[in-house]
Amino acid sequence: MELWDAYDRDEKRTGGELVRGEPIPDGLYHLVCEVLVRHADGDYLLMKRARSKKGYPGFYEATAGGSALKGEAPIDCIKRELREETGIARGTFTLIVRHVFDSGHCICYDYLCTTDCDKDGIVLQDGETEGWKWLNEAEFSAFVNSDEGIGPQKERFRPYFIEKGYLRG
Repeated sequence: MELWDAYDRDEKRTGGELVRGEPIPDGLYHLVCEVLVRHADGDYLLMKRARSKKGYPGFYEATAGGSALKGEAPIDCIKRELREETGIARGTFTLIVRHVFDSGHCICYDYLCTTDCDKDGIVLQDGETEGWKWLNEAEFSAFVNSDEGIGPQKERFRPYFIEKGYLRG
């Protein structure tokens, strides 16, 4: 059983807890973190979602991430999720944007991780990921502008993609 801290919309802990898979009452939220991985050489990492995943099975995504566990801060959550889903255990993390999603009862933190990891050392997580590839900037820009990616993720990272010139405002 995975437990999450319960927050109000202003990200104040309520003292309650939420259980993954159970309905979240109106007015309560949990933390979700995602990270875009950029290698020091400028390439971006895409992870292929497991075909068994409920949403977007078999799609490549430009992020790793998940829900913060009870007592876990966003930065600790994203470091753990990145390590679990890719094997990457080092990098510099920069917060890109924070969103509140009322319909999903979550507060989402989106990060950029810049790493100098071994590009051939990516580790897959059973049930989560089943492949990976690195794209140079031109390939990544084409991916961002294609229908191959996951639309909601593109929208969440839109400020970064516009800043970098991958998307037009």
